[in-house]
Amino acid sequence: MNTIGEQPPQEVIENLNLLKADLNLKIPSKKLDRNLLIATWNIRAFGNLTRKWDSDDEDSPKRDLHSILCIAEIIKRFDIIAVQEVKDNIRALRDTLKVLGFNWSLILTDVNKGRVGNGERMAYLFDTRRVQLSGLAGELVVPEEWGDEIKDNALANQFVRSPYAVSFKSGTKTFILVTLHILYGNNKDSRIPELKGIAKWLKDWASSVNAYHQDFIALGDFNINERGDLLDQTFLSEGLYVPPELQDDKVTRSIFNKTKYYDQIAWFNNEDGAPKLSMKFISGGHYNFVNIALENRKLTNNSLSWLISDHYPLWAEFQL
Repeated sequence: MNTIGEQPPQEVIENLNLLKADLNLKIPSKKLDRNLLIATWNIRAFGNLTRKWDSDDEDSPKRDLHSILCIAEIIKRFDIIAVQEVKDNIRALRDTLKVLGFNWSLILTDVNKGRVGNGERMAYLFDTRRVQLSGLAGELVVPEEWGDEIKDNALANQFVRSPYAVSFKSGTKTFILVTLHILYGNNKDSRIPELKGIAKWLKDWASSVNAYHQDFIALGDFNINERGDLLDQTFLSEGLYVPPELQDDKVTRSIFNKTKYYDQIAWFNNEDGAPKLSMKFISGGHYNFVNIALENRKLTNNSLSWLISDHYPLWAEFQL
């Protein structure tokens, strides 16, 4: 059995060098006290792994040490990243943290129990040289009294995967990130109650924490089908703002379907009484690892999705 601390085979090293060069071209560099890079990534079934450099057809899970090195190389380009679909077994997450090194830390939820919760956690990984925890961490629930206000889209039950809010500090800026993974359900209409509930909750809480000069950003997998559809409108119904750079058709979310609009990074922008983000947005996009990560193995997209992910990481750069 191989371990993550061993010297990788030459073909793995060559592939990592290719990945590093591509990331250098496509992701902004970290600039001390000048910028902040925040990302979100649904890493498919991020749980156990097979401790081989190259997993075989009969291995389960398919994720192996080569793919962990690729995932870590992508993550380290950001200051903080919200990760969805972390599973009960966190072996892959722990090995990723070992690769990232002593300057990286994490905070994560317990497992969401029940069939619809899918045994998932949510996590934040962050570079402690650039970002520190500032005190708050908690999962969100919607007050029963809000049912009448949400009306036809009432959230009859709590979220199947409770949104996870954590506060961080970078330099003089304190900000709260809220990550979530909206119920996919049997059809898109089943996602509306959770989207409406979270939009109202975020608006209410953002208005409160803004009094303490804390910025507020929502990010994660919102399972929105298309740009401008009913799900998108519901998500934005309380004034959440997605910058044009992240709405561009070229900024895709899924390795299988370029039109899907699942993942978002959004904040309030001083409309309808909602607080305005004090950090200036500079740029944003997705990172397309297809044909780069594990390129030497000539994989189908489906095989790649179980080794890396079926989602691209989505990122935003802010000025400090």
